[in-house]
Amino acid sequence: MSELNACIVGWAHSRFGKLEDAPDLETLIAGVARAAVEDAGIAPSEIDAGFVGVFGEGFTPQGFPASLVLQSVPELRFKPITRFENACATGSAAIHGALDFLAARRGRFALVVGAEKMTAVPGPKVGDILLTASYRRTEQDIEGGFAGVFARIAEAYFQRHGDQSDALAAIAAKNHRNGVDNPWAQMRKDLGYAFCRQESEKNPYVVRPLKRTDCSLVSDGAAALVLTDEETARAMNKAVRFRAAVQVNDFLPIAARDIIRFEGAREAWRRAYDQAGVTLADLSFAETHDCFTIAELIEYEAMGLTPEGQGARAALEGWTAADGRLPVNRSGGLKSKGHPIGATGVSMHALAAMQLTGTAGAMQLPKADLGGVFNMGGAAVANYVSILERLR
Repeated sequence: MSELNACIVGWAHSRFGKLEDAPDLETLIAGVARAAVEDAGIAPSEIDAGFVGVFGEGFTPQGFPASLVLQSVPELRFKPITRFENACATGSAAIHGALDFLAARRGRFALVVGAEKMTAVPGPKVGDILLTASYRRTEQDIEGGFAGVFARIAEAYFQRHGDQSDALAAIAAKNHRNGVDNPWAQMRKDLGYAFCRQESEKNPYVVRPLKRTDCSLVSDGAAALVLTDEETARAMNKAVRFRAAVQVNDFLPIAARDIIRFEGAREAWRRAYDQAGVTLADLSFAETHDCFTIAELIEYEAMGLTPEGQGARAALEGWTAADGRLPVNRSGGLKSKGHPIGATGVSMHALAAMQLTGTAGAMQLPKADLGGVFNMGGAAVANYVSILERLR
């Protein structure tokens, strides 16, 4: 067991969705950066460094976003601030930058901001930008862009383990039901299992076998965290400790691996359990990366909730429901909450911290002692697992 010496002591979260009142990346960052510092109960001048997660890649004309934090927190002027990018795990990459900074004892407080402005770009352009998180050389022409990549994964899974469309619909319905309770979620509507299961004019196939309800949303949004060392955190109003923080990368081309096994995710979970000195059975809940419903299904197997090929059981038998044996995505997940790429990993950690401190409002679970977070970039390429617990 190797315990980390880092805690989350403050957070802030914007609404996710098509945000007309946040016309650009700068506005999104400003909406959460100072708020997280205030939530931590410290002066902005006490922040020693900033870590900014923005995927970008054409979503915004503004590159080089790190110093945009100064627009709302000018006290950070002349302090180190760095931009991070690791596809859909960009937010977790920024968190790991902050963890490394604290571990090196280069400072006492670190501010992490994740943000993305996606809705200003036309739909077809969005698909092309998202494909930059795949291996262009061999995956450039896959029908449907990134949805097409995961449709291929779903097809391959179905071929090996049978048609799991019922389970995918159950996952979508669960996450939309959970999203009703999340005040920051993009889509707060309980769509029901029947709607998610049936192809219709309102729920067409995007790329077979994935329908619209199987795909996460194009979103604007931002989230922020303040991190510090455990000794400092013990004197603060609230603190959520990292029991584990693991990153595992796999090959980028999907043809280079058994794509339906999510081996990088599996290894990341294994190392996280080992680092934290826990097992899956110790977790109270998990926030996991449901960019597509097939991803959440395979992630059940990667985290060890079910044997390989049996992830459908967890969905169909209610294991992962809010009142199940391991609630998964009580926030509504990417499916309902939205998926502003740079913000997602930071959001997942903020929402897990709320659960652990009993401040999750209508999302609050009756038992929230230990939480697992899984955020991935690409098709299980950059895999990040955190295990979190309340310190105070």
